[in-house]
This record gives sequence, structure tokens and C-alpha cells, in this order.
Amino acid sequence: MTSLSLPDDAELRRRIRALDLESKVRLLTGDSLWTLPAEPRLGLLPVTMSDGPQGVRGTGADPDATGLLAPAPSALAATWDAQLAERLGDLFATEARRKGVDVLLAPSVNLQRTPVAGRHFEYFSEDPLLTAALAAGLVRGLQARGVGACLKHFVANDSETDRTRYRSRLDERTLREVYLAPFEQVLAEAAPWSVMAAYSGVEDGVDSAPMTEHARLLQGVLKGEWGFAGPVVSDWAATNSTVASAAGGLDLVMPGPDGPWGENLVAAVRAGELDERIIDDKVLRLLRLARHTGRLGLPGQEPASASSEDATAPAPAPREFALLREVAARATVLLRDTAELLPLRLNGIGSIALIGPNAVTPYLQGGGSAFVPAAHTVSFEEGLRAQLPEHVRLTVHRGGDSRRRPPFVPGELLTDPDTGAAGVRADYLDADGNRIGGEVRESGDWTIYDDFGPTTHRVVLHTVLTLSEPGVHRLEFGCAGRFRVTVDGEQLLAGDDDRGVELVLESSHRYPTLQGIDVEVGAQARRITLGIDLTVVEPGGYDRFVTAQLLHAAPGPTPYEEIAEAAAAAAAADVAVVVVGTNEETESEGWDRTGLDLPGYQDELVRKVLAANPRTVVVVNAGAPVLLPWADEVPALLWAWLPGQEAGHALADVLLGRTEPSGRLPWTLPARAEDVPVPDARPHDGIVTYSEGLHIGHRAWDRQGLVPAFPFGHGLGWTEWTYESVTAPQTSVSAGHLTGPAGGDGLQLTVELTNTGPRPGREVVQVYLESPQDGPERPVRLLAGFATVHAAAGARATARVRVPARAFQIWDTAMRAWHTPPGGYRLHVGRSSRDLRLTVDVTSYGDRLHTVV
Repeated sequence: MTSLSLPDDAELRRRIRALDLESKVRLLTGDSLWTLPAEPRLGLLPVTMSDGPQGVRGTGADPDATGLLAPAPSALAATWDAQLAERLGDLFATEARRKGVDVLLAPSVNLQRTPVAGRHFEYFSEDPLLTAALAAGLVRGLQARGVGACLKHFVANDSETDRTRYRSRLDERTLREVYLAPFEQVLAEAAPWSVMAAYSGVEDGVDSAPMTEHARLLQGVLKGEWGFAGPVVSDWAATNSTVASAAGGLDLVMPGPDGPWGENLVAAVRAGELDERIIDDKVLRLLRLARHTGRLGLPGQEPASASSEDATAPAPAPREFALLREVAARATVLLRDTAELLPLRLNGIGSIALIGPNAVTPYLQGGGSAFVPAAHTVSFEEGLRAQLPEHVRLTVHRGGDSRRRPPFVPGELLTDPDTGAAGVRADYLDADGNRIGGEVRESGDWTIYDDFGPTTHRVVLHTVLTLSEPGVHRLEFGCAGRFRVTVDGEQLLAGDDDRGVELVLESSHRYPTLQGIDVEVGAQARRITLGIDLTVVEPGGYDRFVTAQLLHAAPGPTPYEEIAEAAAAAAAADVAVVVVGTNEETESEGWDRTGLDLPGYQDELVRKVLAANPRTVVVVNAGAPVLLPWADEVPALLWAWLPGQEAGHALADVLLGRTEPSGRLPWTLPARAEDVPVPDARPHDGIVTYSEGLHIGHRAWDRQGLVPAFPFGHGLGWTEWTYESVTAPQTSVSAGHLTGPAGGDGLQLTVELTNTGPRPGREVVQVYLESPQDGPERPVRLLAGFATVHAAAGARATARVRVPARAFQIWDTAMRAWHTPPGGYRLHVGRSSRDLRLTVDVTSYGDRLHTVV
């Protein structure tokens, strides 16, 4: 179907008028967990959605389906390259079509307000401008291929604890200038086809409501002021009202088919509580989304669909793996290289010791909705072995486990007590306790298990655990909902949590260990009978499920013994590469962190290896900040993020000099926990108070005059850069009252710089705006623009950096409009928020900006 044959809005309105109220309302709640209803009378096919911040998860229709696993969004932001983000969006669109997905629930443009936020890795940056630029690139890449983006989570949903209940309390200026800003900019620059309303609510001094009901922000700002024409989608199971949410601006309740609308919404319209024209507008918005994604044609005729056309798309190609590898390598930030160890010069190296818990088990992606079952993964060991010459010996040493929880009990230790078959037997019982089915699974992992019939009321697990290795074994159990755990016939623990949707939202991302026991085994093996009785959880809109985990830690060396062994290996090697970082217990949707320390004994490991071998490279494998108390002692320090499936290849490319680590920090790395401006993400009495106001991230560090470990925008790369000059227009330009951040003239700076180092390199030229401090409260400096350039060794480069007029403006709460305060401004040009090399002075006369030569 060509664009010429697409029905216009007038035609869509005509079709909508032909439907009865019940049929229209039926379209406003999902048909399933991931699909929207079809309506042949409109020519509407089902629209399929999928999670997508770090790839395209798919719908789960094929349990064995895998996909491309990209670096986390915080890694993409570290490239500071919107064009690269656009290329990644194009790849996501290709992957979406393979999986029959029409709309990707991405990008997430919430801000990294605090480093302990659980989804920090899933967001781009602590800065609204950098966030918006990268997100807009991703949206453009997606939608150019006919796959819709769903911009989320609107708005101020920046932490996870009690996320379905809390309200963010912030003043109107802060809301406008900081948290709404990336949404506004992405809508203006890339026009995403849908927006997701958050679980949480907003209290901004004008209104207080859950975001699914927040009429002033959804109807007034998003749809009215900004002119957004697509549907507002609820976060999954976020909608708890009928009239309030429908009148407030929500257009689609997900998931379905159940929810608070349906018959209740029809009744509300019939009773005159809601005008039917509101329903018609919602249907129109959904049809626009279907039109964009190729899911709409003539009534009674199946439309030509991009999803069906690409259903036989080939498997991922090498060029797609190459792009994921490029993103991961270019995102890597060289924080420190005082000994000029990097890139490694292999002609003088005969052995390398690869050390660390994350060297053995890399953390490739954060937990929660961002999770994608990867088609394949490349470990750090595999990547290095593939690129190292044969004469270089590589040894691998864990140096202690960084996880608090043991692994799942392996199948070979488990036996069905009745049949003798290996594994754990599940009996399915109806409400009267009668057995109606069952199965045997090989391991102790029964996480979010839903493979049972509709009449199953309880799932009862039975197994015998045989422990033969002498020593002390640790057993731990994690369950959710109503359950009872017995060990050798005696009850160990029980739970009675009857929550529905909230329980599935928590359990799908976090599995708390509720109880543990130590079991000592001597010369004779121990047989332990285990039973777990689980009542089926029935959350509205989601599959019924149970959850249980059997965890087991076998006797083994202590962490200190493993660290000593790793240090000895480092001493015997020419170079040590230590990979430390976070893991699935640390960074995930569903909860916030309680601190920033590296888990386990990793700080001790780094110090012992440094003492054993001064030629040590430390690599941090984490998506969010962690404290590095030894950072000033390390000769070479790299930040490798959550790098996705090509992790090993990308790190090898960087270490061996094939790709420059040209990343720059998209957030501030603290040196001390007590310096963190917002150290707590948890609500208090149901409120998250944004008391820091406008001063988020690097702005707060500048305001308080604190010195971080590494500042926002920092990154060294392989070469050196000299900033020669900056020029700006010598005539005054408009600072106009804008309708969107992409409007107005603003300024364009031209920066001349030279690569004065020995290697070709990529530089991120950053511009920070310093506002008059004698007027309304403003940040000391804010990021106002940036550009990425590339030059050969010794060559000059020209960066053209656009500084939008919006950077100079504030939200005037009295006028309810944008306003440029008069006075003297200064634009600083440099390599980071703390490395500023050139300046341009600008005078504002209210509606005009005049550069001072």
C-alpha cells in the first residue's frame, strides 16, 4: 500500500461514525498482553507492541525466540552521537519486522535524577538535552522503517520503589524545564507515533493526579499545547479508573482484554458522564497509529501490512552484529590512562590475566522489560581469545563471587521422590485439592511459571535434594504470593501476599530470597526432601502464574582465597585486565538500589591485583554509577557499560586499538556517596520530593562546588585535541517565544579544533550556557549543545554546534509561557562540564540575542 492510498483523517472520522459505541470502546483496551483489537469494518488489523529499550523482546508467542541484544541506552548516550542512534533505530525496526512487531515501547526519556534509580541503565542521561538528542535519533531510525516508537514514561517517573503508587512532587518550572523537556524536544524533532503514561503521578503545585488521569498534562500540555496527535498508552496495568482516566487524556488501556474501561466506559457515556466525542477522538488516534505502521486499509479488506510483508525476513546479518559491536566499542569511556598502557602493545606481551567476577560472567543487560533473550553472546574471554595472537597466553580467574544469592539448584542434584526421575515434580491441583495434571522440570528455577491449565488453583512442587560434596552447603528459597515451604516435612517459611497486579510487576523483575539454611555434609551424602505449595496468582491483564526458586551454594574456596589466587595470576602475567561491575541483583526495573558500592569483594580484588601488577587495566561493566575508591590508583580505567551481545568483541577492539573508546560520560560519576546530590530514590509517605529543583546531575555538582570522580561529559579517547577558536554570528538573532524547542533561531557556533595526538580520533565538542545569576534562579551552567567530529592525526576539524533559543529561556509560571530573561550570558566550549576551553559572550535583550565580539 503506497502512502497515496492511506486514508486521511476526514475518511477515518467517517468510518468511526459508522461504528456503534460498544464497538468503538472495544478498541480502547488491548486484545491481549501485546496486541490491540482488530476491526474489519474499519480496515484495522491488530497492532502488535513489544518491549524494546535494549532490543526487541517480541511477544513471547515463541518461548524459544531470541533476538539482537544491543548495548543499554546509557551506553548509547555515551556516544553522544544522534546519527549512530538513528542507525540503531533502523536496526531495531528490522528486528521488529522479523518478530511481527509494529510498535516498540521505547525510548525511555526519563532522567537519571539519582544514581541509585533501578532503571538508570535504561535511561540515557542525567541531562535533558543529551537525552532528547539521542532518543530523537532512535525514533527517527525506527519510524523511517514504519515501526512506531512509544515515548515513555510520561512524566517524572524516575525511580522504581512503589512506582505504581507514588507521586512526584515538583514545582512547575522544574517540571517544564527539566522533566517535560526531553519529551517536548523528541516530539518536536522526531514526532513519535505514541506516548506511554507512567504508573506514578505528578503533583506540581497546580494539579495532583496519577499520570493516567492527569488531564492538565495529557490533554492540556501533550495534546493541546504540543499538538500530539497519536494515542496515549497506559503503562501495563497502570489504569485504575474509568471516567477519570478517559476524560484525563488516556487513549488505550494495556494490557487486555480486561481492564477498567469496557462495559464501564460504555455505561459512563450512556449516563452522560463522558461525551461520546471523546471516545471518537481516542479511536481516531489509534487509527492514526495503525495508518503509520501499515495496519490500516479499506473496510472489509486486509491492508498491505509491513508486518506480514517482512514475516519471512532473513535472520540477523553480520552487518547487524557489526553495528552492535561498533556501538558498544564507541560507547566505552577511557576515564584514565596515566601510564599510557592503552591500547595494549602486543609485541611486548606474552601473557594476560583476565580477572574478576564480571570477566567470568559479564553483565550484558539490565533486568526487567529491557531484557532480551540474545541470539548469541560473546564473553570478554571469547572476544579476547578471538583477537589475541597465538603467542599471547590468556588465563581467566574469578577472584570471588560478587552475587549475594547462590545459583539455582542444578537438575543433577534433584530427584522426583515418587518416580525417581531427575528434577522437580509439579502437581497441579484444583480448588478442591484434586490433582488435575503435572510435569517435571530439570532445575530449581520456577521463576514466573505459568504453564498450567485455567482450572489450576495450586501448584505443589516435590523433590529430593542429594548433597554429596563434604562441607557446608547453603540452601535458599524465594517465592511470591501465597506459599508454604517444607524441609524434611517441617515448615520452613510461608507467605500470604494476595496482591495481584502489583505482585506480578514486582515478581517479574525481582525474586527476593526469603529464607536460607546451612546444611553440613560429611562422609555420607545427605538427602533432603523439599516441598513448596504455591497458590496461583491471578493478576488482572496478565497470565496466572506462580513463582519459586531453589538456590544452592556448594562448598568452595572463600572469596579471600579466590582473590589471593587471582593476585598471584596477575603477578605472573605481563598485563592484568580486571573486569568488575554490577549484576542482575543490582540493576533492574522493579526496585531501586540502596547504595553505590560495587557488590561483593570487588574493591579488595582490584587493590590486591594492583599491588601484584602495576600494569593493570580495570574495566567497569555497569550501566549506572558505582563508587571506585581506588580510581586514582589505577593506571588505566575503562567504563564498558552493559554492552549487549557483542561485549567481548567490543572490549577486545578497544583494548587492542582497533576501535577508539570515544565515549563520554552521560552522567556524573561520584567519588563519595555523601556527595551525591540526590542519594535516595524512595518515596516518603507516598511522595518523591524533587527538592533539588532545576539542579539535576552535573548542574547540582556545579552549584555545590563538589569534585566528582569524573565529571559529566568526560572521556579521553586515544588522542589529544587543541581547541583553536570559536565564532558565532555577529548580528543579533531571535530568542523568540517558542512553541517547541526546535523552533526559534538560537545560535550556531563554529568551533575549530586540531587533533594534536598520534592517532585518528573522534571528539565530542560540548557547549555549556552560563546564565546571569542576578535574575531568576538558574543552573550555574547547563548543557546547551554538542557536536561530534572526527579527524586524522594532525588534522583540523570544524564542529558546528547549534545552541537553541530554548537554552536561554525559562518557564514563566505567572505568564504560563517561555521567556528569555535579559542580561549577559556566556557560552563555554570544551571537552566536559569541567574542562572548558573557549567562551562566547551573549547579551539578551528579552526577545533578541546579541553576540559580543
